Amino acid sequence: TQVTMSDPDPSLPTVPPLPLTSPRTPLQLSFPFLREGSRVWEKERKPPQPGELPSPLPTKRTRTYSATVRAKSGPVFKGVCKNFSRSQGHGFIRPSHGGEDIFVHISDIEGEYVPMEGDEVTYKVCPIPPKNQKIQAVDVMITHLNPGTKHETWSGQIISS
Repeated sequence: TQVTMSDPDPSLPTVPPLPLTSPRTPLQLSFPFLREGSRVWEKERKPPQPGELPSPLPTKRTRTYSATVRAKSGPVFKGVCKNFSRSQGHGFIRPSHGGEDIFVHISDIEGEYVPMEGDEVTYKVCPIPPKNQKIQAVDVMITHLNPGTKHETWSGQIISS
């Protein structure tokens, strides 16, 4: 007699099939293509609001060489530190010429003092990738400490101005 795969072997005991169960913990998948610059990201992402932080945060270390060269060769602007959080590593500058506040990352602060609200600064600008529609401040130098405020050096020493 010819036995096919669909015919059970009569010499083997029959076992009822096991019910399918889900894993005890929910399965979480991570899709690497859901990132800035992908079409999926652009459809789900709301347009940036004024004062919203860029994502991912652009730092001096992650900036391309060509963007750094363009920024360093650009004009110097003046402004006032609107706010800066050392613990969060970023803040905003209010341009003297008016306009939207400009994002500044901690890696772009030059000099020995942590910027405080009201400090006068000079800076250059660099576009924020990937779309280069917004700008950030680079080569930020404090030119005048806000009088009557306590300032901190990067090493943690506190001075009064």
